[in-house]
Amino acid sequence: MENQTLEELTLRLTELTAVHDELGEMEAHPQDAADILEDIYALDSEHFLSIVSTIPHEYLAKIMLELPEKLKETLYSLFSPEELAQITAQLYTDDATEMIRDIEEMDEDMASEVMDNMEAEDRENIELLRSFNDNEAGSYMQTELFSALKDESIGNAMKRLKQMKRDEEIDNVHQLYITNKKKHFVASILLEDLIMYGRDDTFGALDEDDLNHLSVNVHEDIHEVVNIFEKYDVAVLPVVDNRNRLLGRITSDDIYDVIEKHATEQIYHLSGVKESVESEEKFFQVGKQRAIWLGVNLVTAIAASLVIGLFDQTIQTLVALAVLMPIVASMGGNAGTQSLAVTVRQLSIGDIAFEDAKATIIKETLLALFSGLIFAIVMGIVAYFWFNLPMLGVVIGISMVINLFFAGFFGAVIPMVLTKMGSDPAIGSSVVLTTVTDVVGFFSFLGLATLILL
Repeated sequence: MENQTLEELTLRLTELTAVHDELGEMEAHPQDAADILEDIYALDSEHFLSIVSTIPHEYLAKIMLELPEKLKETLYSLFSPEELAQITAQLYTDDATEMIRDIEEMDEDMASEVMDNMEAEDRENIELLRSFNDNEAGSYMQTELFSALKDESIGNAMKRLKQMKRDEEIDNVHQLYITNKKKHFVASILLEDLIMYGRDDTFGALDEDDLNHLSVNVHEDIHEVVNIFEKYDVAVLPVVDNRNRLLGRITSDDIYDVIEKHATEQIYHLSGVKESVESEEKFFQVGKQRAIWLGVNLVTAIAASLVIGLFDQTIQTLVALAVLMPIVASMGGNAGTQSLAVTVRQLSIGDIAFEDAKATIIKETLLALFSGLIFAIVMGIVAYFWFNLPMLGVVIGISMVINLFFAGFFGAVIPMVLTKMGSDPAIGSSVVLTTVTDVVGFFSFLGLATLILL
């Protein structure tokens, strides 16, 4: 869509809308329309507002989910609460709940009015999902699903599914969930496996090998649910309450969103910033958040400088130390960051349990030590030929081994300690690690130089 005119973009959006009305989402994905709307907004914001009003609510609702936050807020302010209620009603419960949360962040009173204008059943479903914490599986589930009783015939269930599809009550149906009369979850079965049975067969008579009894509790931490999806390679999971009653399902698209969001948060945290703040347009708020961690960095930098100050006479006596000193700290910092990144990532995806902590620490420490030995030899030779001082090469070599040893050790230990304390292992880890590698690097290098060279 690069370099397309406003007229061309408008025509393309009109065509996509027509295709969606006729053939559905598979032929006119909302993301494509959202991309076009972004380009239209960049060219002419007034035209953007006028053309949005021509898109049917069913399609617009799905498009709005794909738009960036700024454009979402623009559209929320464009429609009345009654219209927003109609748009929200076109979505499945998980997406509808997400939209209500977005509106609530912008204007709580408007969100309340939108809820008041929704049908009772839709409102109850959204209120159910909103009753769960953001990290619980229940807040990510959709209540629309296809289920059948154990004593129901397959033929009758398929007849109901056809009607549900005609009425557009459900989409992306991969599994049927079997329950008893009290709505307790029994098992699930892939629709493709049902073709092996006759129409008069009941679900209670199905072969056990074709059934799956896997489910997640509605209060399960969503990151544990992500691990289950990855471990068992499933596309959808039923959600049950503490009494094993079937409440809804979590689909893979929601899991992808959770993974992406978590990865983004970790990238921001490792840099000492927050995604929620960075998305703010207010200069002061963003600057304040960044300044906090820069302030912490300043304190740690002063600590490292104080260590250097202890050896000021040594540095004045041998200027070569000032030239080589940053190399030791830099190598330690990079080695520590490698261990830190690997450990944080493995903790986040559940690859490391605390029973494995000792093995992980040993592994990362030995890897860093191995690298330290190799580069200590290299840097020792370089320092010798650079300044023609044999013992200077020995000093920087030993210092590099010491610093990389501590870098690997603390790169693995710091995120584990933070996790044990209930904190996000990515937040602040890099600041603490930088302090360790700088202090250890400078102290070992300058201390050894004082003992050996002077």
